[in-house]
Amino acid sequence: MRFLALGFFCLLCCNAVQLDRRQNPCKAVPLDFYFVIDSSRSIRPNDYEKVKTFIINLIQFLKIGPDATRVGLLQYGSVVQPEFSLKTYNNKAEVEQAVRNMEHLATGTMTGLAIQYTMETAFTEEEGARPANLHIPRIAMIVTDGRPQDTVEEVAAQARQAGIQIFAIGVGRVDMNTLKAIGSEPHSEHVHLVANFSQIETLISVFQSKLCGAEDMCAETVDHRCEHQCVSTADSYICRCFEGFMLAEDGESCKKCGDGVMDLVFVIDGSKSLGPANFELVKQFVNGIVDSLDISKKGTHVGLLQYSTKVRTEFTLGQYTTAQGVKQAVSRMQYMGRGSMTGSALRHMFEFSFSAKEGARPNIPRVSVVFTDGRSQDDVSEWATKAKNSGITMYVLGIGKAIEQELREIASEPDEKHLYYAEDFEKMGEITKKLKLCFHWDPHLSLTCLLEAMSKKLETLESQLVHETCPSESVL
Repeated sequence: MRFLALGFFCLLCCNAVQLDRRQNPCKAVPLDFYFVIDSSRSIRPNDYEKVKTFIINLIQFLKIGPDATRVGLLQYGSVVQPEFSLKTYNNKAEVEQAVRNMEHLATGTMTGLAIQYTMETAFTEEEGARPANLHIPRIAMIVTDGRPQDTVEEVAAQARQAGIQIFAIGVGRVDMNTLKAIGSEPHSEHVHLVANFSQIETLISVFQSKLCGAEDMCAETVDHRCEHQCVSTADSYICRCFEGFMLAEDGESCKKCGDGVMDLVFVIDGSKSLGPANFELVKQFVNGIVDSLDISKKGTHVGLLQYSTKVRTEFTLGQYTTAQGVKQAVSRMQYMGRGSMTGSALRHMFEFSFSAKEGARPNIPRVSVVFTDGRSQDDVSEWATKAKNSGITMYVLGIGKAIEQELREIASEPDEKHLYYAEDFEKMGEITKKLKLCFHWDPHLSLTCLLEAMSKKLETLESQLVHETCPSESVL
């Protein structure tokens, strides 16, 4: 995508409250622009009208037409209700009238469902979005006033990875962390929170003061060669990558965070304290990480062992060379459900899992992820130290009654990059806050990036498990 937030905000350069069209407008950049409007019952009727006024004022500075900016809009409550698509109207007057005709839904707050519709349907060519090879920026502006009743992190990340720039506007008591989970980066440009609906109009002047008047260097530089995103600076530009990718050494192309080649061995706690249901979540967690890795003959190889009172190799590093093969093997794992001999598992990993006989390759980074939920019945320090001294990078994920001292003995240094803990499976999503995105091309850091994404996925899986267990419980 050739244009980022700067091109968009320049369209908003005049103060929408004053509607002073005598000012020189910013350079108009064609957009595929979609409003995603919270229409839940928590929004009072007069505040709902203020949102409609905000939308109408905002589009005054868009040049709307089939070959200019196309505008679509949906509102959502408990369900998604598309009002008009990107191909419905060809001029500003029709869009304005459609906004005025909107009726308040006054139901729930299914923000995640709305984002999913935006990604899967609203920005398709069938609904009026222009082909990706035309490099028309796809913008979604989400306006919400409450806590979502569904999960938003994963679907918002998928939408951003698909090339949709998301602006998240919160009104009132909206959790800022939720807005940041929705909006694109940098958050200072894409995430905004106002105290009430009377203040929402002030955002247009905020956009003006921030960016109007600056030259769009990406637009001026026709051949900027950025693979994903071009971002203008004062006198030049820089390239950025979509979430889940990182900038390569050439400063222009992008690589998936999981593209780092490594030999990765999972060491999974299968003790009785975990329980069958949580063991299934761990399997889902592992498979989610596998989805994000470049598993191939020349790419990343994955092995896995499960431990309880004994240690069992589920599959070796040399056994599978496709993600599908690894995932099927993980899904077939049978829960052991006995004791917790973490030390024995580390010994087995050190002595066998990274051997040439089991598929380990020379001069390839060696990484192990240890997952445990309780105190080990044997010593962990000896074999963890030997593994680290041999060059294996050790990550450890502790849940529940896992002992901090044991986790520190297992993890590589520094702890803040290699040790993650949550009080229980319900709170495992909190690990996400401790994990850091990968900024440098390093297989170890790329794994951290993947773990962040999968911690979010585990939140979703855990939530699904709760609903399956308690089907009669309604979402508040």
